[in-house]
Amino acid sequence: MTRPVLIAPSILAANFAALGEEIAAAERGGADLIHVDIMDGHFVPNLTMGPPLVRSIRKVTRVPLDVHLMIEDPDRFVDDFVRAGADMISVHVEALPHLHRTIQLIRSLKIKAGVAINPATPVGSLEEIAADVDLVLVMSVNPGFGGQTFIPRSESKIQAIRALLDARGSQAHIEVDGGVDTGNAARIVAAGADVLVAGNSIFGTPDPAGATRALRAAAGAGVA
Repeated sequence: MTRPVLIAPSILAANFAALGEEIAAAERGGADLIHVDIMDGHFVPNLTMGPPLVRSIRKVTRVPLDVHLMIEDPDRFVDDFVRAGADMISVHVEALPHLHRTIQLIRSLKIKAGVAINPATPVGSLEEIAADVDLVLVMSVNPGFGGQTFIPRSESKIQAIRALLDARGSQAHIEVDGGVDTGNAARIVAAGADVLVAGNSIFGTPDPAGATRALRAAAGAGVA
């Protein structure tokens, strides 16, 4: 059964001086989730936000908060982000020697658990965890900065992950983050993704509400 495509605007590209208004505009456009990128300057070469900002966002949005932890030792902070209002948390396979334990920790806090995979990481790294997650987050750029160009090989990677999930009987979502826009959304969805993260292509425009609607319409062309 084909699931609807979910649109997850990424606040990494938003105007933080008017963050409430930016989020409200994306919601008017039909955003299904708000994607929050957490970077520590170690696992990725950038610093962003922490639990206090997530707590503030929770107060101004009605949709679920999709928190992506691009950090070392995420186990130390999972509880803080859940308390701040995260509805789902994704952690990186590359950052965790005991990935299964971290996924179980997230699930024990009664939220959805996801695993993220970088462009150079092989799909095989997901084989032992595929049946245990609610979400696989495919990085289609190298993480750390917004505004990068989509890596074309990501489409075949999405297809391989979809095949792996199907083989494991998993209903996990495939989320794609990096360079997603109206020009490639249909291909990404056709490859097997059903959650699209978009930063610049929504918040980098003068009309985030209209851009959110346009991305959903573009993605619809890829639904079988």
